[in-house]
Amino acid sequence: MTTTMAASRITRKLFNLLPVCKKRQHVSIQYLNPQITDFTNHRFSSSSTQDSYDIVIVGGGIVGMATAREILVRHPNLSVAVLEKESKISPHQSGHNSGVIHAGIYYTPGSLKAKLCVEGVELLYKYCDENNVPYKKCGKLIVAVTPEEIPRLEGLLKRGIENGVKDLKMVESHEIKEYEPNCVGLKAIHSPHTGIIDYAEVTRSYGRTFEKAGGKIYTNFEVKSLDVTKESSPESSSGIKHPVTVRGDNQAVQCRYVVTCGGLHSDRLAELSGCNREPRIVPFRGDYLLLKQEKCDLVRGNIYPVPDPRFPFLGVHYTPRMNGDVWLGPNAVLSFKREGYNLTDFNLKDTFDALSFRGLRKLAFRNLAFGLKEMYRGFYIGATVKQLQRYVPELAREDVIRGPSGVRAQALDREGQLVDDFVFDSGTGDLGSRILHVRNAPSPAATSSLSIANMVTDKVEQTFQL
Repeated sequence: MTTTMAASRITRKLFNLLPVCKKRQHVSIQYLNPQITDFTNHRFSSSSTQDSYDIVIVGGGIVGMATAREILVRHPNLSVAVLEKESKISPHQSGHNSGVIHAGIYYTPGSLKAKLCVEGVELLYKYCDENNVPYKKCGKLIVAVTPEEIPRLEGLLKRGIENGVKDLKMVESHEIKEYEPNCVGLKAIHSPHTGIIDYAEVTRSYGRTFEKAGGKIYTNFEVKSLDVTKESSPESSSGIKHPVTVRGDNQAVQCRYVVTCGGLHSDRLAELSGCNREPRIVPFRGDYLLLKQEKCDLVRGNIYPVPDPRFPFLGVHYTPRMNGDVWLGPNAVLSFKREGYNLTDFNLKDTFDALSFRGLRKLAFRNLAFGLKEMYRGFYIGATVKQLQRYVPELAREDVIRGPSGVRAQALDREGQLVDDFVFDSGTGDLGSRILHVRNAPSPAATSSLSIANMVTDKVEQTFQL
C-alpha cells in the first residue's frame, strides 16, 4: 500500500501532460546501445508462406503510426507493416488521455521537449486541416490564485515566449472573466493556440494515410519473440533478404529491420532482443471526474493551475472534450495492471513486476506523504472538488460524477528517478543492428507525435543506413 500511495506523486505530471520536473529539466536523447478507425484485421495463412517487409513497426499507438507513416512518406518504395496486439489501433495511451493539444509553455527553453512540442503543434494543426480531422482551439488559462504564485506565473510566460509559443499574454483579474466567466484568479496566462482533439481519431487518420501509401496494419498480433530468420530452403532467398522473424502466437512476419514503439510494454519488447529491462515501465492510473451535462457550460476552455516547483506534477484542472464533456482532475495512483482502467483491475505479473523493482520502492519511500494525499483525493470526490473550487467557486459536489481513467507508462530508473529523456536501444548479437527500440517518448508525445516521428525516422535512417 505504501508503494501505491507514494508513487502517485510522480504521476500527476503524466496525466496532465505538462512535465515540470526540477531534477531533470533538460531533455536529451539517450542511446542505450551505440549500434544503434476501421482497419482490416489481417489474418495469416496456415501455410508455410510468410509475409515479408523491409521494416516492421511494433505498436499501433500514435507514435508508432506516425513513425510508420513518416517512413513511407520519405521512402515510398519500402514495404512497411505495423503490428498491433489489440483488435484496433490506438487502444491504450493514445485512446485514453485528456486530448489536450499543448502549446509548449512549460518546458526548458532550448530543450528537445520544447522544440518538439512547438514544432509538433504546428505540424498537428496543419495535418488535421489537410486531412479533415476535427479539433477545437478553445484556448487555455493558467491561473494564479495566490500572491505567491504570481512570480512563478510570470516566469512561465517568459519561458513560453522563449520557446516560441505564439500569442501568449498575461491577463489581469478582471480580464479572466472575458475568457472564462466563472473562473476567478489574481492573474492568468492566456494561451489561445492550446486546443483539444480526439487523439484516437488522429491515430486512425495516420493509419488511413499509411495504408493509402501502401503500408499494411496487422491487428491481433501480439509479438512474442524477435529471432534471426532460420536458413531458407534452396529455392527461396527469403532468409537472406529478410533476416529478422517477428513471431506472435500463431503467426509470423519476416523483415529486414524492426522498430518498436511499445508504450506500456516498451521495456518488455526491448528485453526480447537482449536489452536491459531498465529503464523500467511503471504504470500509473489517472482517474477523472466528469461534469454533469447540465453543468458543462461552467467552463469554455482549459483551466490549469500554476505549477508548484516543489512537485513534479500539476494540480487538478478543467479539460473540455470534443464531444462536449468536461473532465476534471486527474488523480494518479499505481496501476496494478498495465492496461487496467478500473479501480479493481489486477494482474499478478504486472503487480509483481512493479513492486519488485527497486526504483519504484525508492520513489515510494521518498514521497509517502504526497502519496497519502493523492490516495485520499482519489477516494473522496469532495477533496478533489475543493481543489477545483479554487478556480471555479460555483462548482459543487453534486455537479460531478466519476469519469474515465487512463494508464500512463512512466519510465523509471533504478534510483527511482523519472526518465524524461528520449531513450533508444537496440539489443545484442545479430539482432542488435537490425532493431531500434523507442524505449521512452516523454510527454507531450501525442501533441508532438509528428515531430517525434520525424526524429525517430531520422534515427531509423541513420541506424539502418536507409
